[in-house]
Amino acid sequence: MNENLLKETPKKAGRARLPAPAAGDTGRLPAGTTDIPDNLPAPSSAHPRKRNGVKVPDRNAPLLSRDGLYIIRRNGEYHVVAESYFYKTEPYYAILSLEYEGKPVRPSSSAVLDAYVIPICLEQAKAAGIPVCEWGISQAYVPLPAVLYGLNYFASNAEYEIVTDNESAKETIRHITNNGKYPFCFQKFPENSEICSCTAVFGTAVGACSRVASYAEALYKIFSIPLMRMVFVRTGDSYALSSLSPVRYSELTEEERGLLSANLAPQESP
Repeated sequence: MNENLLKETPKKAGRARLPAPAAGDTGRLPAGTTDIPDNLPAPSSAHPRKRNGVKVPDRNAPLLSRDGLYIIRRNGEYHVVAESYFYKTEPYYAILSLEYEGKPVRPSSSAVLDAYVIPICLEQAKAAGIPVCEWGISQAYVPLPAVLYGLNYFASNAEYEIVTDNESAKETIRHITNNGKYPFCFQKFPENSEICSCTAVFGTAVGACSRVASYAEALYKIFSIPLMRMVFVRTGDSYALSSLSPVRYSELTEEERGLLSANLAPQESP
């Protein structure tokens, strides 16, 4: 297994659009979402195509388009697949709509909210036995060195800053708190540490070491988010979870795209 979690960002993938469901389809999902047609061919079970141990779907399987929202039904549950699940976004409302209709859906609306609020995310991960960064919430004080995340309504958990001195900390805090109006989350950054990130697709971290792969599986059991970036603080051979954040389809490696497409292709009829 590759111990190095850092991955190069691949070239931007081409865009493609999936056909919308037919108007008379009784199995239509919430308005504003794109369902995957039921007649998509699945990879042959007799001769499955694989690359580096990862099943590659048929070339006619659904392509991943920018901002694409895909809803599949599998094992009696609906799965909402998107690049991000921020509050008041189309994927978030798609989940709410399915919940309102009483349909089992993963991830749940509460799970995506918890996953994207860093302190809540870390506490839930810690309760499941996953090592997490030592963290705190403040509006001014910060131990140095530290990793800083904004907590205001407009902050993104995909953005963080590592500060090592008072001057850089002061400027970063001013920015992420909007001049002291909002709190921020700090995480202690031990000496000789580094930030590592890894993408998880339906709980599978392609190419990650066994330890991080097990964390990906555990995090999927907690939040059920099909596509997420796991950010860790690595100190020696140990990893501590720092945050979970969205992933653009264009940022996926070829193996990750193949794995995601393979999960999108086979599905049940509504």
